[in-house]
Amino acid sequence: MKKMKSLRSMLGKSMYSIFLLQSLGGILFLSSCQIFDQKIDRNEYEVSKMKQFTNPVFEPILADPTVIRDEDAGLFYAYGTEDNWGDGKGNRLMPILRSKDLINWHYVGDVFAKKPNWKHHGGLWAPDINKINGKYYLYYSYSLWGDSDPGIGLAIADKAEGPFEDKGKLFTTREINVPNSIDPSFYEEDDEKFLFWGSFGNGAAQGIHGIPLAKDGASVPDLTKKFKVAAGDWEAAMIHKRAGYYYFFGSKGSCCEGANSEYHVLVARSKSLKGPYLDKTGRDINERGAGTVLLRGNEWMVGPGHHSKIIKDDEGTDWLLYHAIQKDEAKVSSGASRRVLMLDKVVWTDSWPIIGQGVPTQQSDVVPVFKN
Repeated sequence: MKKMKSLRSMLGKSMYSIFLLQSLGGILFLSSCQIFDQKIDRNEYEVSKMKQFTNPVFEPILADPTVIRDEDAGLFYAYGTEDNWGDGKGNRLMPILRSKDLINWHYVGDVFAKKPNWKHHGGLWAPDINKINGKYYLYYSYSLWGDSDPGIGLAIADKAEGPFEDKGKLFTTREINVPNSIDPSFYEEDDEKFLFWGSFGNGAAQGIHGIPLAKDGASVPDLTKKFKVAAGDWEAAMIHKRAGYYYFFGSKGSCCEGANSEYHVLVARSKSLKGPYLDKTGRDINERGAGTVLLRGNEWMVGPGHHSKIIKDDEGTDWLLYHAIQKDEAKVSSGASRRVLMLDKVVWTDSWPIIGQGVPTQQSDVVPVFKN
């Protein structure tokens, strides 16, 4: 205190006041720098958190996912197979999820409040969403396990979240003469529209087929114009065009046996939409046993498969949604396989797709980038 008084007497009242203000300013400046540094550090931490995500991206169930981006709203909508989630709310008739980033998903409703009446019995499986002529077209399967006459139907909505109006069947197994006619997948090129479909079986006419659709995408003008592209050990087919090749993605193995599921994803490619599609070894996938493995299960997740179409983010990175089953939590209380929603990045090496280490990724160090 004596030192402070002597300092004040040496400097005089005016100079001493200036000294105090400068000293206080220095302290405040140093404090503000520390606070600013803390804010920078915290912001950097928050940004770094956004640069990774953990799978699954939705649970308990979104089986056989299909996804579309509402470009106007900047939102994604995903749709899945009818399932009972074990929460006491019964079967969800093709659930709809919504997300801004492909990572954080929320349930918003179902495609249907009641099942279409063009078939008497069955489940609503494996939808495929597309935007055609400004509307949302959802192709879907209507089938039972062991069904002798499953079929493919179409529902249309003005908005991605619905409501969807059922437009009835496109065809049934007996009408198209392809056993187990399920798992539709739409493809369009040069204003020509096609539907690919098909599933497992040993029949002579079994396999993945394609067929031209009408210009409005709502019907099949000629059922005799189908063409076969893959053998009867495939299902859940999807065609993706890139750099002059048509890539055929599909699934093999048991999809729905809980921890024992053996589903996995394979790929082949062709210079022509109608094939032949060859794997890396040159085998035609019209032969059983062909295909190059892209994604299989591991000790954590089994049965990865029945994926969406490839989604390209705003930085040009490709992403794929698919379902898988966590081995130590394989079923829900309803008895349904707990097929959670997974997301993985697709990279291309020597003109072939690769997903990580070839198994589901638990934590990703990169995230999809979308600017709106």
